[in-house]
Amino acid sequence: MRITSALVDPALLDLPWSTPLEQWPAEHLVALPQGISRHIVRFVRLGGYVYAVKETGERVAEREYDLLRALERIDFPSVEAIAIVADRQTDDGEPLDPVLITRHLQFSLPYRALFSNTLRPETMNRLLDALAALIVRMHLTGFFWGDCSLSNTLFRRDAGAFAAYLVDAETGALHPSLSNGQRGEDLEIARVNIFGEALDLQAAGLLHESIDPEVVCEEVVRRYERLWHEITYEQQVERAARHDIEGRIRRLNELGFDVAEVAMSTVDNGRYLVRPKVVDAGYHTRRLLRLTGLDAEENQARKLLNDLDAYRVESDLTDEQQAAHRWLTEVFEPVVRAVPAHLRRKLEPQELFAQIIEHKWLLSEQAGRDVGMRRAVQSYLADVLVHRPDEQAVLGVEVPTA
Repeated sequence: MRITSALVDPALLDLPWSTPLEQWPAEHLVALPQGISRHIVRFVRLGGYVYAVKETGERVAEREYDLLRALERIDFPSVEAIAIVADRQTDDGEPLDPVLITRHLQFSLPYRALFSNTLRPETMNRLLDALAALIVRMHLTGFFWGDCSLSNTLFRRDAGAFAAYLVDAETGALHPSLSNGQRGEDLEIARVNIFGEALDLQAAGLLHESIDPEVVCEEVVRRYERLWHEITYEQQVERAARHDIEGRIRRLNELGFDVAEVAMSTVDNGRYLVRPKVVDAGYHTRRLLRLTGLDAEENQARKLLNDLDAYRVESDLTDEQQAAHRWLTEVFEPVVRAVPAHLRRKLEPQELFAQIIEHKWLLSEQAGRDVGMRRAVQSYLADVLVHRPDEQAVLGVEVPTA
C-alpha cells in the first residue's frame, strides 16, 4: 500500500485498505447524505473530521488530486484533497482500485438531500443562481469542468441563498484562460446533465408541478450568460460621465467580484471604452475576514458587513478597524454565545447571525420600530431555531457543547 497525502495523519493507516470499499464495516463509516456518483463513495471519521473516500483509477485519482490541490491554492470553492491510497491488495493478494480521499465540507449537502420534500420553484432558483455563479467564477479562473452538474456540486446555506462548491474534478482542466468554445462546451454539458437531474427529481415526486425540467436546464445557462455579460462586457462612457465607471465597479462589488484594474481607451465619438478586469469572487468575504477574522460565505459576509457598518455609524466611530473589533466583541460574539448548547448544531455561527439580522428586521417592521438585538435573539431562538433540523448532526460532525 502507498499513501500520498497532504495531511500527516497516522489514523489513515488504521482504515481497512485491504477490503473493497463497498464492503467496509459499519464501524468505520459515517452515514451522510450522498449525491449520485459513478464511483463507490464512503464517508469516514478521522481525528474529529469527516472524509469522503472514493474508489477510482490511479491516473484519474492522481489527476483529480493535483487539480483539487491547484484549486485550493487559488482559493477556489471546492472540496479539499487529502490523500491518494494506491497499490491496495486484498489479504489474498488480489489488486484493489486506488482511492481518493477528500475532506467533507461542513454544513454542506448534495442537492437531493435538500429536497426530501417537494422542491419549490424559489428553492430551485436559488440553486441555479449558486451554480451559475460557480461556473462563472470557474471560467474566470480558467478552469474547464467537463462534467458540470448538480450532482457534482455541494451547497451551503448563505443568508437566504446558497453557495456552491465543486466536488468532482476528474474531468477538469486548468488553463491560463478559456476560449468561448470551451465555455460553450461546459455550458452544453451542464444543460444536458441538469435536464436529466430535473427529470429524475420529477420522477421521484420531488419537483414542484410548476417546474419544467427543460426550462430548468435552459435557465441555468441564461443566468450564467447574464452574469458573464455583466462582468466582462466593454462599456462606452461619455467623457462627462466618469462616475459611470465607479458605478460599474460598485455593481461588480455588489455581485461579489473584485476588480483589479480598469482598461480604458478612447473611441472616435469622444467616449471612453471601459472594461474592468475582474480577478475573483469573494469581495465581501475578504473584507469581512480582513476586518474581523470571520470566514463567511459571500451573502453572509454582505449582511454581517452591513450590520457592522450600521454599528459604526451609530457608535460614531471613524476608525474602521476599531469599529470592527468592538462590533465583533459587543454584537457578534454575544449573539453566538446566547445560543444554548443543545441548539448549536443547527447552523454555523455566521449563518445564524445573518438569519437573526433578518428576523430582527421582520420584527421591527411588524412593530413599526427597532425592537433591538436582544429581543430579536430571544424570539429567533424560541420561535425559529428550535424548529430547524439539526444540520450539523445530519452531517456527522461533532461540535463543542461549551
